[in-house]
Amino acid sequence: MSTRKDTIGFIGLGRMGGPMAANLVKAGYPLVACDIDPAKVRILAELGADAADTPADTARKASRVIVMVETTAQAEAVIVGPGGIIETAEAGDTVIAMPTIDPLAVKAMHAALAEKGIGMIDAPVSGGVPRARAGTLTTAVGGDPATIQACRPLLEAMCSQIFEMGEIGQGLAMKLVNNMLNQINKVAAAEAMVFGAKAGLDPVKMIEMIKVSSGQSASFEAMAPRYLSGDFDNASTLDISYKDQELETAYAKALGVPMFMAAVSQQIYQMGRASGLSKKDASSLITLYERLAGVQLGPRDTESAA
Repeated sequence: MSTRKDTIGFIGLGRMGGPMAANLVKAGYPLVACDIDPAKVRILAELGADAADTPADTARKASRVIVMVETTAQAEAVIVGPGGIIETAEAGDTVIAMPTIDPLAVKAMHAALAEKGIGMIDAPVSGGVPRARAGTLTTAVGGDPATIQACRPLLEAMCSQIFEMGEIGQGLAMKLVNNMLNQINKVAAAEAMVFGAKAGLDPVKMIEMIKVSSGQSASFEAMAPRYLSGDFDNASTLDISYKDQELETAYAKALGVPMFMAAVSQQIYQMGRASGLSKKDASSLITLYERLAGVQLGPRDTESAA
């Protein structure tokens, strides 16, 4: 019979959170699942998890609660809002914040929880849905070293690479830096491919050449096949990426850091959203450049892809 001390709470069972929670169950952890969508909770219940109706109910049943919602506002509501974790968590409990949200907001939530003796770490993840399912995500973690160490077995059930970055909020700072590079690379890859196609180069040969040359990047490798196939539904949406870009530029402003390339790439993403691509992934940005240049990389129907 599992006790509250042994039980893990998991709030937010979306495309990433659902597989992550499932991996905890598969690893043998007693789990309490919570989501605004009862159907998602039922999926975890079929794997052996218990259900909770609210974040407060989750914290009442579990001493360590993982939060994997989408936005900063959602995280604040779940963690420190009315009916949130803070209302029922006990001294010595821990909140593990794993979405990409505002580092400054996380520091404020950490301070509010600390007043009740509740610990908190931030551990945003990278890798996308396939790696969430495989349990091979990468996480950058911020927080008290002893708290991180106590949570490491949980993180290892979901992640194959764990980087400790420093105090609370530093995991998120690292995640925003990585996301910024990824987003800029994706815009540059779309520009380059349309540039080459307009010059008369074969897109397939361009991809083959770039993959073994200095222009190669993980972003390019992920995007290039989709440029040709028109399959723009495989990864994080433009809406989610834009949300992350807002976090990046706002945090940089607070730090007094210029972010020219990040700001420019954000406007390209906004152009995509305004063009009806908000629920497509970043590979769909190729269609913006194709229309402007009057060229198309693959045999797909550009209009239907949008």
